[in-house]
Amino acid sequence: MSQPDSAIPTKAHTSLFTRRRAWTLTALISVVALVNYFDRQSLSIVAPRFQAELHLSDAGYGHVVSMFLFASAIAYALAGVLTDWLGTRASMALFVGWWSAAEAVTAFARNFVQLSAARFCLGLGEPGLWVAAPKAIGEIFPRKDRALAVGIYTLGSTIGAVVAIPTIAAVTAHLPWKSIFLIDGVAGLLWLPFWWWAYPKRTAEQRAANVSNTPQSAILRQVLTRGTTWKLTIARGLTDPVWYFYLFWFPKYMLGPRGLSLDRMAQIGWLVYLFAGAGTILGGAFSSLLVRRGTEPARAYRITMLFCAALVPLSPLAAATSSPLFCVLIASVIGFAHMAWLVNLTAAVVELFPAEQVGRAFGLIAAGSGFGGMISSEVIGRVVTQTGYAPLFSIMMVLHPLALALIWSSMQEKAAK
Repeated sequence: MSQPDSAIPTKAHTSLFTRRRAWTLTALISVVALVNYFDRQSLSIVAPRFQAELHLSDAGYGHVVSMFLFASAIAYALAGVLTDWLGTRASMALFVGWWSAAEAVTAFARNFVQLSAARFCLGLGEPGLWVAAPKAIGEIFPRKDRALAVGIYTLGSTIGAVVAIPTIAAVTAHLPWKSIFLIDGVAGLLWLPFWWWAYPKRTAEQRAANVSNTPQSAILRQVLTRGTTWKLTIARGLTDPVWYFYLFWFPKYMLGPRGLSLDRMAQIGWLVYLFAGAGTILGGAFSSLLVRRGTEPARAYRITMLFCAALVPLSPLAAATSSPLFCVLIASVIGFAHMAWLVNLTAAVVELFPAEQVGRAFGLIAAGSGFGGMISSEVIGRVVTQTGYAPLFSIMMVLHPLALALIWSSMQEKAAK
């Protein structure tokens, strides 16, 4: 697959990014991704306590999660425009600052409406990271390193999910449970100066060298009229709800129907997110290895995603087993497969779209994640209330294979020059 000229950074642009600086920025993105997922996990881990305090049912909890995901779906679409307009440096600072403030405000929620509003604001800010980050990777890394770089910064998110369970359990054992939201928010704000210092500010000449001559409305139209955009959007909408389930509902499942204590959950629950972290690294490393050995990038991504889709049908075993530990281990395999899948899908967007379109394309594609998650959260809330969790594990077994069948041909396209 030929790489479009527009996807190759100009000399004026690449002079800003030495290899050392590029990996430093990747490490910073990984750190803020950790904070991001710590923020997301915080609500599900303290859910039993705030549900009791606010007299909130599982369906009500589903509505709160839906508000977050609805805001995320909107924000993904807008974040692409903002990222292309403001640039990676400023847009990332805006997104992180906004969601960190929203996370801190959650500590002061006193009822369902206030909690929903706080999580809605969190949802408006968090998606920007997942739009600006792949755009940054496309700007600062050559093709052979992109999937690995995406895997490394995505690893931060899964580390955040790993450490969230034992850390929040420990903190809330000594401090009021709402304090965790203040701690999360401050952590994000403390990250901002490091990003502002590390990401170089481009001169007027360097900015001009990287400005596309194509009108912005034309760029958006090109993205909207490509079938690949919509197929990838649907694929995210089908598969990301699997990960949202493990973020927002799996801890509740283990603490509720499985009867685990918070201490026992802290001992074994983090394995799901550890395996997911391994998936981000190994998924990116495997496809990057294939590319280095001469495989076309899009083909390398398809091969890796096929392996991932073949693992997901193990999902029903998690509900069928009587052993909590075996349940966690099966869930861990699914988490591994999904995150390896997501890393390669993300890298594919950078490969399939010219650089001037990546922000908008990724924003629209990721909006599918928000809408899919919002719909699934409402469905999960109803299913859990009426029949329990078992049907959900059966549904999840088919989502990745369906998505792969949908996008297989699109991932063989050559990006438009």
